[in-house]
Amino acid sequence: METVVFYIFAALSVAGALLVITYNNPVSSAVSLVLTLFSTAVLFVLLLAHFVAAIQILVYAGAIMILFLFTVMFLNLHPEALRFDARNMAFKVSIFLVVLLFTGYFAAMGFNKAFPGGGAPSPSPEGFGTVEGVGRLLFTGYLLPFELTSVLILAAIIGVVAIAKRRES
Repeated sequence: METVVFYIFAALSVAGALLVITYNNPVSSAVSLVLTLFSTAVLFVLLLAHFVAAIQILVYAGAIMILFLFTVMFLNLHPEALRFDARNMAFKVSIFLVVLLFTGYFAAMGFNKAFPGGGAPSPSPEGFGTVEGVGRLLFTGYLLPFELTSVLILAAIIGVVAIAKRRES
């Protein structure tokens, strides 16, 4: 049962990611990104990393997506730029499904070559996916990237404020 759920949500995640880059409409791309983030959260649950899955939904699918949509609204796009184009949708979906089918087939062949006996999953390290495990790893091994990300977000906030001030005057 877990294998079926994995394949369904892995396919949904890949499909959502492809839709993000194929849509011309930024709002449709943002909704597709939400699909990708939720699918990835389900994959984290399958890995027994419940805390990471909850953070994935709360932080990325919640807060970051609201930030993206707010930015799209802030850009004040014209209505014709936000219109959904459904031409050749059946052809696009069929091409996507054929590519997904071939990818799944060749991935299964590669998986069977790598693990001929089915391969038992290795046990997770102690504290995997828990608050303590994520916190310890984040503030020891990944402290510099964590701090650099906060500086990058601060620079983005300052840039948005500067652009908004320039538009007012």
